[in-house]
Amino acid sequence: MTLYLQFIQRSWPLLCFGFVSIFWGNFGQSFFVSWYGAHIQESLGLSAALYGSLYSAGTLGSALTIMAVGGLIDRWPLQRFAAAVGAGLMLACLIMLVSYHAITLLVGFYLLRLCGQGLLPHTAQTTMARYFDADRGKALSLSASGVPVGEVILPLLAVALIGAVGWRGSWLVFAASVPLLYLPLILYFLRRAPQDTNTPPVQQAKAHNDTSMGRRQMLRDYRFWLALPAVLAAPFIVTGVFIQQGFILSAKNWDPLWLASCFIMYGVAHWLASLLAGVLVDFFSARRLLPFMHAPLIAALGVLGFCNGQWVAPVFMILLGTTIGVVGPITGALWAEVYGTGKLGSLRSLMTAFMVLSTAISPVLFGALIDAGITVQGLFGSCAIGAILASVLVSFSYPRLKLD
Repeated sequence: MTLYLQFIQRSWPLLCFGFVSIFWGNFGQSFFVSWYGAHIQESLGLSAALYGSLYSAGTLGSALTIMAVGGLIDRWPLQRFAAAVGAGLMLACLIMLVSYHAITLLVGFYLLRLCGQGLLPHTAQTTMARYFDADRGKALSLSASGVPVGEVILPLLAVALIGAVGWRGSWLVFAASVPLLYLPLILYFLRRAPQDTNTPPVQQAKAHNDTSMGRRQMLRDYRFWLALPAVLAAPFIVTGVFIQQGFILSAKNWDPLWLASCFIMYGVAHWLASLLAGVLVDFFSARRLLPFMHAPLIAALGVLGFCNGQWVAPVFMILLGTTIGVVGPITGALWAEVYGTGKLGSLRSLMTAFMVLSTAISPVLFGALIDAGITVQGLFGSCAIGAILASVLVSFSYPRLKLD
């Protein structure tokens, strides 16, 4: 903890920029939007299937757009890029306010997922990985704390606002928070950051003869394809588990309230594991940690698939939270370590798109397997085998590079 306190004291302006960017990005995360599902369906007269289809379509559209616009963070000053994404989030909230038709709702979902789930976290984590070298892991962990903080605060705020001003009125409040809070805060923090965030990173790289590689070189590197299954395994599997938790409740005979209470343990484990992983990344490097990062995921899947009893739920959720906490800083630091920081925004936007696509596929695949009659042992045992194979493949990728 002392390492973190010393680091925060030295670098608080840019760390605060990353934290608030990820915190405001929570407006586009599924855990937040889910609180509006019933209200939206009732107001617009949508079936659950149509509502889900609109949300999935908006998510997939945002993934494709991120690949096109995410690289602008390499060519624009950070202030301009962050302000543009913030304006996009404000527009998304305003469209949600005036959504009286399915098409309007689709546009709202698209912009929420693009700016909230995609570009604001992309902005924060690209900035952390780019401007911090020796402390990259800790920077990624601290900025990512905006997610668990949002998971605690924002659902309560949403419920309170819906009760006070209605679900539409609450989106007006969130839209107003961007120009009144988010934009002034990030400008304040960036003005006080010792790093040069006014010069576009590509120009900085040219001035320093940076040899950073871009998407083309990354996609031609066979080691990238060996690492990709491991990078995507955790978000793919965890999303499938959460979306299909009804299958788990039925198979394990758990009370929904019992599993819901275990989410507190998940959040705490997520946060603590992320802080620990940040220190480990700085000490060992992300490349060396890659083959081991899925150990808690494999253990979680084994416990869930082959053990029974009420005790399984908290153990499983703690292991799952540990997985997400560990994977974030390791994969976040990986691309900067291997390919440099000059074109990092372009690389990370491509990986964000891959991640979003994988999380769109897993609920459908899990649902098809469940409908086909797969057992809980078969489903999660198969996932564990997949995670093991991904860990074996990644052992032959970047960790084989000579470390500085």
